[in-house]
Amino acid sequence: MVKIIHKEVDMIEQGVHKDSTAKHWVKPKDPLLLERLEWFMDQKLALMIHWGPNAQLGVGMSWPLSDDDKEWSREAVDWTDNDEEFKQQYVDLNKTFNPIRFQPDVWADLALEGGFKYLIFTTKHHDGFCLWDTKTTDYRITAKDCPFHTHKYADITKNVFNAFREKGLGIAAYFSKPDWHSPYYWAPGMERGSFTDRNPSYDPDEFPWLWEKFTEFTHEQMLDLVSNYGPIDILWLDGGQVNGGKQNIKLDQVVKKAREIEPGLIVADRTIGGEYENYLTPEQTIPEHALDVPWESCITIGKSFCYRYEDHYKSLQEIIHILIEVVAKGGNLALNVSPQPDGRLPLKAIERMKALGKWLDRYGEAIYKTRICAPYFTGKFAFTKKEGAVYCFRLYQADEQREKYMIIPFKEKVQKIEIVGGEENISFDASNEGLTVEIPYNKQNDDETPIVDVFKLT
Repeated sequence: MVKIIHKEVDMIEQGVHKDSTAKHWVKPKDPLLLERLEWFMDQKLALMIHWGPNAQLGVGMSWPLSDDDKEWSREAVDWTDNDEEFKQQYVDLNKTFNPIRFQPDVWADLALEGGFKYLIFTTKHHDGFCLWDTKTTDYRITAKDCPFHTHKYADITKNVFNAFREKGLGIAAYFSKPDWHSPYYWAPGMERGSFTDRNPSYDPDEFPWLWEKFTEFTHEQMLDLVSNYGPIDILWLDGGQVNGGKQNIKLDQVVKKAREIEPGLIVADRTIGGEYENYLTPEQTIPEHALDVPWESCITIGKSFCYRYEDHYKSLQEIIHILIEVVAKGGNLALNVSPQPDGRLPLKAIERMKALGKWLDRYGEAIYKTRICAPYFTGKFAFTKKEGAVYCFRLYQADEQREKYMIIPFKEKVQKIEIVGGEENISFDASNEGLTVEIPYNKQNDDETPIVDVFKLT
């Protein structure tokens, strides 16, 4: 049995969920949902996109609005010391957001070329700005005070979803349960005054009518997405403070209605546990051990989930190694790429995506539709399995070179070893240590610094 980590804390540090494997996973009873989760575990690689008016400033999304998080989230704010002035500037960014170089078909083409299998797109983050043509609020991309509302792609969510579906890619709608723009969540004139944190500005137990308004508002938005922007494969719910406790939005009711519209809809009510967290979502981290439940690690291609000017991007080697470790431990990688304010993906991100796609063109059979296989991940070696074959990855660090002989730490009986995309029937010997393989001469003398070798064991 694969070890599953269960901790009893749910920690958010600097807006990042550090321990989203905290709650116990509950296996669904619905056969269709179980079938859809198998589909999910086949995909392995998602393109995650956080985008909104905040990209204009190159600051994080939503968190700078929270006074409780100002110490870390406003580090890039160097033009004013007035917190209230800054918060109003952030809220007003919708009035200047005009990404006229946004081309959803180009995004979808790049995703397909990069080997991505599904999209996770932020329809609304905690700041409440909606990237779809919702009638529930005027704080949206298609409102008249947003200059982009006259553009042919003004309904960004609809156009993105349609473009990705046309390429055969799955759709996950990221939706924030808390809404810091809603007067039913951060209600003006309540007891805490202008101070803001990630929770409502009032006690829902003391103002149940106000909380009921917020619940109705949230249900209407979620059902709008599922009804009018489908088919949707995954409803990706963020904002774990809105849960079944004091901030109870009656998720069971809205999910039931959503699944009447979209049978088998996967719900990722992250960090909550229970029957609506259909898969786990560790963030900017990879679990220490392999997990035998569905999970997905969201990790940024740069430093931030949101667009930052002069961001530092991970190397191709880092991205490939992260993907291999995630998949070997049973998960999917959601690689976050943030568009620029003008609507284009950054050139450095495009370069990485295309290079990753080329690597997957050669080695994807060892990634897609695979499942966990002991010894999972050892640091230098990683393993997956599919259709009677075991795949072994040998991961190289920047200063490592190939040697003539390699010992693969796999002790099951093997009849044949081949290099994926290369030599067939390479020489090997079995021993108590594992499988000793002789690396072909052309591999040993490859001029390129190796990133990984992939072997197929049958």
